[in-house]
Formats: sequence, structure tokens, C-alpha cells
Amino acid sequence: MNRPHRISVGAIVSRAGKILLVRHRKPGAFDFLMLPGGGVEDGEDAPAAAMREVMEEAAVKVEVVRLAYVEELHILGKRECKMWFFCEDLGGTPSAAAHEAVREGIVSAAFCARSELANKTVYPPVLSGDDFWARLEERFPTAEYLGLRETGM
Repeated sequence: MNRPHRISVGAIVSRAGKILLVRHRKPGAFDFLMLPGGGVEDGEDAPAAAMREVMEEAAVKVEVVRLAYVEELHILGKRECKMWFFCEDLGGTPSAAAHEAVREGIVSAAFCARSELANKTVYPPVLSGDDFWARLEERFPTAEYLGLRETGM
């Protein structure tokens, strides 16, 4: 089967032991937390896209440190390769007020502790595991392949 392909990125940003998450919500349709991220635009490299997406979705300035994860997804008939980058927090007050964030259904942006993720839908799912938090403390010394994930998002 021939599926459209997309290259996308996401950012792992930590501040005081918490991670930056954006909340996507449409009443009656979806409500989940996710690391900020999105598609790589023409003429843009993946690290630049990650930094841009964090600013657009959460109003936080970052610098990419290194690749942390690679994930493949099947999303509504599309094939996507997503690179998750560990980023240095350069400051800013999280906000989802930018036009780009509002357009994507993002209603808030905040640094969240692990305990705040309990009983919530979070993406990527690796955020719910012990390994993610251990690797975060180590600043993601190596990249890991997360495999293929089927999703209806």
C-alpha cells in the first residue's frame, strides 16, 4: 500500500524536573497531553523545525542538544517518521496563545511533573514509563528507536 509520508519532530524540554507539554483539546473529540512538535517545512532541517514548533506551540525558546528517539507512526492513512529531540531550555513563560497553537487545538502549555501525568492520555506513550524519566535525568545520552505505532489521531 502506498501511503503519503511525512517527516515530523518533537521536543523534550525539561525545567526543574518537569517536562514541557501542550494540551490538545476539542470537547467531545479529544483531550490529551503531548510534547510540542509538528511537521518539518520545506527548506528546514529537523532541529530547526523542533525549535520553531516549541516556540509556536508553547512560547518557550530552546536549543536542540541531541536526538533522543525515532518513532514511526501510521496516522489516519499516513506514514510518519518522527524524531524526538532533547532540547536545552533557554527560557520563556509557557503559553498556548499563539495563532499556530490555537489553530491546532492547543489550549494550554505547561511544565508538568511525572505525577501530573497519572490517568491522562499522553503522547508519545514512552512518557509514561520509568525508562523515559531515567533517560531524562541522564540527558538522553543515546538515541533509541521506539518502533512503529498505529494511531487514530
